[in-house]
Amino acid sequence: MPEKNAFITGITGQDGSYLTELLLEKGYAVHGLVTPLESAANGNLRHLVADPAILGKRLFLHAGSFEELTHLRRIIDRTKPDEFYHFAGQSSPRLSFELPEVTASSVGIATLRLLEILRDLQHPTRFFNASSAEVFGTPANSRQDEQTPVNPATPYGVAKAFAQQMTRIYRTAHKLPACSAILYNHESPRRNESFVTMKIARAAARIKKGLQAELKLGSMTAQRDWGWAPDYVEGMWRMLQADQCDDYILATGELHSVADLVEKAFQCVGLNWRDHVKQDPSLMTAAEPVAPCGNPAKAEKQLNWSRTVNFDSMVERLVASQYDSAG
Repeated sequence: MPEKNAFITGITGQDGSYLTELLLEKGYAVHGLVTPLESAANGNLRHLVADPAILGKRLFLHAGSFEELTHLRRIIDRTKPDEFYHFAGQSSPRLSFELPEVTASSVGIATLRLLEILRDLQHPTRFFNASSAEVFGTPANSRQDEQTPVNPATPYGVAKAFAQQMTRIYRTAHKLPACSAILYNHESPRRNESFVTMKIARAAARIKKGLQAELKLGSMTAQRDWGWAPDYVEGMWRMLQADQCDDYILATGELHSVADLVEKAFQCVGLNWRDHVKQDPSLMTAAEPVAPCGNPAKAEKQLNWSRTVNFDSMVERLVASQYDSAG
């Protein structure tokens, strides 16, 4: 029998799929919500779905939507998870300006509904909520820690702040073992090309192979706190193993610019980026916001968590993944 049952919303995404692999390695039975069910066979879980020793034995996928409250309650009642990891919801800060109601519902209200379901369960369940550095908006100070004031500047950030604060309220008022990770940018080959890290890594690989002529980018001075996604997933798991649930920042504490990323990516394939990268004025923003940079000291001290992959190694892995798949 598995040691524990875990339930994951957003199981086919970057974080959900890496967490699934981690939990299976640790002997868990993993349940996930998938819409539609067939999508799992072609995405980040395809290697697990194709394994008859795993699918239906240790990995269980349930068709449905986390917005369908009654259906979700029945699945959770039936699976009786010891740990619940919540990633699902509209995930683009930029798109949230066009879809504010969808974002508020799928990120904020949906999390509240999950908390209500878990609050009523007789089987005790520990709850993890994936929050975001977007809750800080444009912070006055760097680096941010768990005491930095919440001041979101996007509808997505507002929805994440609501979900994070409701998780804290359920922890304090209802004694639900619930926590939120304030996540800074974390990357992997499972990111799609809408993220600048993958756009750059893919372009470097394709230009090297002669499949692409140039790369167009906006600001080269924009900075981010970039980490390696599997490291962050390890931190998420550690948060639910702690004796007392609490909120933590998962970040590297370092800032790197887009120019740093471009230079390293093209170095990986033996090219000078200046020969291939063009700035496109249409991709520039009017004003570059202050870059959020997280302070992971609390997670390092209390969870014994630390990253294992530095910035250069992260870029090397992204480029290698794209080089292998290009052409």
